Amino acid sequence: MRKRGLVAGSILALMTTVASAAPVTWELRGNRWEQVAQAPTTQSASQPILDRAEQMIAAGNGYAGARTAIEWLRGKPRSTPQRDRALFLVAEGLYRDSKRVDAFYYLDELMDEHPDSVYYQQALNKQYDIADAYLRGYKRVFLYLPIIDAEDEAIDMLFRIQTRSPGSRMAEKALLRTADHYYASSDFDLAADAYGVYLKSYPRSPLVPRIRLRRAYSTLAQFRGTRYDATPLIDARAQLVDEAAAYPDIAAEEGLLDLVRRIDDTFAQKIYRTADFCRRTNQPGAAVYYYRFLIGTFPNAPEAKLAAKRLAEFPANILASRQPQSGTGYAPSTQPLYPMGK
Repeated sequence: MRKRGLVAGSILALMTTVASAAPVTWELRGNRWEQVAQAPTTQSASQPILDRAEQMIAAGNGYAGARTAIEWLRGKPRSTPQRDRALFLVAEGLYRDSKRVDAFYYLDELMDEHPDSVYYQQALNKQYDIADAYLRGYKRVFLYLPIIDAEDEAIDMLFRIQTRSPGSRMAEKALLRTADHYYASSDFDLAADAYGVYLKSYPRSPLVPRIRLRRAYSTLAQFRGTRYDATPLIDARAQLVDEAAAYPDIAAEEGLLDLVRRIDDTFAQKIYRTADFCRRTNQPGAAVYYYRFLIGTFPNAPEAKLAAKRLAEFPANILASRQPQSGTGYAPSTQPLYPMGK
């Protein structure tokens, strides 16, 4: 992640914008930079067939408009003037006719063949809107019924947007939309990875504090319980401690210190369970090691008292071995932010 998005303007307003769009450059005039509109790369000579297709789409007949533009495209070389406009009209007509995957790939063709087109940015924005709508629950049509999910296709679309415009605002938006979708869909392993990629790719984003928090929550959500691997628990704790140290206001708002304390309690339970398993499976040396590790790391935890009772049951020769090494426990970067037991 699968569902969220932007609201598009009316088709008539969009067509008016498209028809009048022109690339803008900046020129230094005196001591000021001024915008200068340039002639569009698409020739402005009238094309009655395309004009008619545009009118059909604006009137709400997307299928007829798309078919009209497709007929105009047939047999014409890629260098034909206004070919980019025709491709955009086909995509817009299909979009209005609920054939949005097809529309997406016509927009792809437009941007592949006409990277300098005045429609390029609009095509990229339209692709994002298509992917976003599918993640919000918009269905593909089958037998005239909107019944088929397209979330996987939408994720692929967002990835294509990122690869087409690396480092751009749209690429950042597409990556964050992907991560948020995974998070909302409880695909926490994928969400944590996607948020991690975002933090590496856009370290100066103003969203970084919240993204770091989302990554930590996604990591913590992967911990399945004290019977299972504790790596997500340890990683999440480190991320939360770093977040609290870097952003005290967020830590107070989200109650991160209390969450870290609960993680410590859970980790103490995990260590005790591990030690008790070793004791019951005739691994006394390992059991003693884990009991002592628990007492040294979480001396105020209820499990520490239980561990001390268990240690008293072992013979002297076992107790003389398996001493935890100095410094065993959390790494310095993940030491508690408060004294244990407080």
